Amino acid sequence: MTEIALPRRRLLQGAAAAIALPAITAFGQTPGRQLRIGNQKGYLSVLKGRGTLEKRLAPLGVSVKWTEFTAGPVQLEALNVGSIDFGDVGEAPPIFAQAAGAPLAYVAATVPRPQAEAVIVPKASTIQSVKDLKGKKIALNKGSNVHYFIVKLFEKHGLPYSDLNLVYLPPADARAAFEKGSIDAWVIWDPFLAAAQTSLDARLLADATGVVGNRAYYFSSLDYAGKNTDVTKILVEEINAIDQWGAANKGELATELAALWGIPKPVVDVSIGRSNFGTGPITKAILGEQQRIADTFFELKLIPKKINVLEAALAGIA
Repeated sequence: MTEIALPRRRLLQGAAAAIALPAITAFGQTPGRQLRIGNQKGYLSVLKGRGTLEKRLAPLGVSVKWTEFTAGPVQLEALNVGSIDFGDVGEAPPIFAQAAGAPLAYVAATVPRPQAEAVIVPKASTIQSVKDLKGKKIALNKGSNVHYFIVKLFEKHGLPYSDLNLVYLPPADARAAFEKGSIDAWVIWDPFLAAAQTSLDARLLADATGVVGNRAYYFSSLDYAGKNTDVTKILVEEINAIDQWGAANKGELATELAALWGIPKPVVDVSIGRSNFGTGPITKAILGEQQRIADTFFELKLIPKKINVLEAALAGIA
């Protein structure tokens, strides 16, 4: 990932502020605004490659700076210290960030993508149903979207949380454990899910259809989004344009993402083939989904306090 030298940046910013005239430049013009985007390798990277966002923001005097990150939680840490203004993330990280006091604002959300996360088992496993998972070793990334999914999946099938025997492992370690047979099941998301199905011949036991939504989110800070509604509106429109292009050009999208992720295109084809496309503004109903995740994480003692997700909403959401 690209490292951010925060102390040096703050010194440079402070020095610049000390010599700059307030509100005007040397030529008597209002200085332009900046949009600092923190992106993971995904749809925002595709948007970056197109250059369309920069073209639309140029008439507004907005310049764009991109910084690549390896994961959502790191992006949210950068937001919290004021290093970025916008980023993309899954369902769980914003909840932990809000519980830690980050000033985040939900700006946009994708449509639900329940088929992009699932419980898988080895092909020859005797586990044939969700109820067969009782007491079995199930690997997942702690506090992630799939953690919430497995809790709700057990709940749907009448199994208490106490019947879960969870082994907390990040994706790479969980894959290794799955290959060795040291776990009975793995709860994982795409493209890791597609890779396991393609290269390990894993059998899909249950995906999140009818259980949880599995959306992706785009976030900003309350301050930046509140003062730059014109910028965030264009951002959402441009991201959705990439989504709609991807829906109509799945093969080309898979080619671009395969190059970004460094994984074989056939794996990405599986992932893209079951993805749903579309990105739009945040609504109270969508934040209600996040509230249910937050409440569940609090009950599981994954976050230290109850949070009100609506406190991360911008004014005027429907």
